[in-house]
Parts: sequence; structure tokens; C-alpha cells
Amino acid sequence: MPTISMEKSCQTVLTTFETTPGAAQDLMEALQAAYAEVISKQPGFLAAALHINDAQTRIANYSQWQRREDYQAMLRTEEMRRRNREINTMCKTFEPVMYDVAGVY
Repeated sequence: MPTISMEKSCQTVLTTFETTPGAAQDLMEALQAAYAEVISKQPGFLAAALHINDAQTRIANYSQWQRREDYQAMLRTEEMRRRNREINTMCKTFEPVMYDVAGVY
């Protein structure tokens, strides 16, 4: 399970996907499959969570990795490159951004 902590030394990645209500469920299923079948099995993976807004126009993903390089290596695998091309067809945009935890309340 993801734990948000300033004490934890890990790489946090927040990814937002802009989609349409007609494609949101397909996109969510593709993301869930990617996590279950590939991403969660990659070296350095710690935890992740997927969120969808009420309008089904945005999906947000919070993931944690031991190191920045672990996340980057996962993206470069042939399987994730293939899946990300497929995911890209189901959304208008998606943007992964690496963050450091700056405060926990």
C-alpha cells in the first residue's frame, strides 16, 4: 500500500490521464492490467493507486518506486512501451511527473 511520508526515501510519480467518459473504463482496465501483470512485478516497485473522477474525464495514478532509475527502467521495457502505445490511443494526454514529498498532514 502507498505510504505518504517525508521520512520515506523513494521516488513518487503522479501521472494524470485526460480521457472521455466513453473511453474511461477501457483506459482504467488497461491500467489495472498493466499494474497487475507487469508494473507491480518490476524491480524497485513499491506501491500504486489509481483514481478516477466523477465525470470520468480524468484518471490519476500515484506510484512509488525505490529509485527514479527503477521507474525509468520500467518505462523502457518492451512490454510497457507496447502497452503505453495502446494506452495513448484511449486518452487525449497522459503525463507522468516525478515528485518529492514536501509535506504530510
